[in-house]
Order: sequence, then C-alpha cells, then structure tokens
Amino acid sequence: MSNKKINELFDFTSQTVVITGGLMGIGWGIAERFAEAGANIVIADINETGETKTKKLNDEYNIKAVFIKTDVSSEEDVKNLITQTEKQFSKINIFINDAGIFPLSPVLGMSLDFWEKVQAVNLRGVFLCCREAAKSMIKNGGGNIINIASVDALHPSMAGLAAYDASKHGVWGFTKNLALELAKEKIRVNAIAPGGIRTEGVEEMSHGATKAAENPEAPQEAPMDVPMKRMGEPDEIATVALFLASDASSYMTGSIIVADGGMLLK
Repeated sequence: MSNKKINELFDFTSQTVVITGGLMGIGWGIAERFAEAGANIVIADINETGETKTKKLNDEYNIKAVFIKTDVSSEEDVKNLITQTEKQFSKINIFINDAGIFPLSPVLGMSLDFWEKVQAVNLRGVFLCCREAAKSMIKNGGGNIINIASVDALHPSMAGLAAYDASKHGVWGFTKNLALELAKEKIRVNAIAPGGIRTEGVEEMSHGATKAAENPEAPQEAPMDVPMKRMGEPDEIATVALFLASDASSYMTGSIIVADGGMLLK
C-alpha cells in the first residue's frame, strides 16, 4: 500500500460509517469522532428519539448524519438499515457493532427469556449486522467491520454477568472466524475490548448517575481494582475505533485491542 501522511490516514471525508447503539455512551463517542474526521454518519438505535440527537452531528460538524431506528436482533430491521443506508449514501465503508445490553442475573436465578434476550441483542445482532454489512461491502470492493466486545470476552469481571460474558466470548470468536472468511473480499474485521467505561448504562448499573450528573468532570470510581485508578471515557474507545477503521491498521484483521486501564493485568 502507498504510504499516507498522518492527516490523510485519519481523514474519513466522503466515507460512510454505520454505528449501532450510536445514541449513547461508546457509540455516541464513536459517532462524534468520525463526524469530526469528516465521515457521513448513520446511527442505528432502538431509541425512538434519535433524530433530534443525530441532528447535532450535522450542525456541529457540517457532515451528513442520519438516524435509522433499528432493533439489531431483528433480521428485518437490520436488512432495512442496510437498504436505507445504501439509498442515502450508496455504500457502507465502515460498520461498527456497538449495540449491547448488560443486565445482571446469577445463573441459578436466570430465566430462559433473560438469557435469550442478552444473546439476541449482543450476539445475534452482531451476526445479522456483520452478514448484511459484508454483503453490501463486497458489492463495493471491500470495507471495514469493528465489533465492540469487552474485557469480559477474555476474562470475567464479576459474578452475575454470565449471559453477557457468554455473548461477548461469542462476539470475539465470531470476529476471528469472520475475518478469516472475509479477508479475500478486502474486508477487515476486528474487535475492541473495553474495560469499565463511564457511560450512562454503567452509571445506572452502579447507581452513580446522580453523582456523575452533579460533577461530570470528577473521576468516577472504577468497578474494580483498575491499575490506572479510573474508569475510561467513551472517547478513549472512539479513538481506538478510528485507528482500526483507518489505514494505520491496514495489516490487521481478526485482532482485538484491549482498552481497559490495565484491568486484565491483575
């Protein structure tokens, strides 16, 4: 490949990036960074009020951003997401699977419905989105898929997340095999394994939303003994996504980047 200058490596002007779960937390952080880099943005989320927030990207970064309501566990919704994206932007360059849920339940008290809901969103959703995005990318000569896994794909973080951990182990295994399958199609498939990231969902789970709202700049306590002594910020995952989507990582596929403040060192 020809060498690009630094400013060229991270210039996504005219490229189209689809982000599932893009209205909050890590997904929104990723959307903002790619918008800053000049990309067209498609935010796919189950939230009904996505158009208002998505418009902020248009106004602030002077790019084209659209919202497409999507339940990633629905095959019909995912196919509609791809169709609508192609209609508006003609092709998909980068697809980022961020949508996910992490409810707590011990296995011995877990209902089958609970288990299947977590797998449907976290794993079936990744499968459906990757399959349909890859079909679209092949038609246009290649692309880039990034799956947001978790440190829990590599090591359990706490009891009560067995369903979540199973789904994220699945995402990591699926990422590797899909990368093997799609390499010949010029589609790279990689994953990111975030540790504890300060998002709305994590704050709610840890009952820290009020504290964070009162002083959003104050460091929040990490959910466990993290060597860096703090939780990560969504933007610290967004910049990893920029790297994986860029030609700076052009010889990487089937890889996972851990961004966890050193959690897995313990």
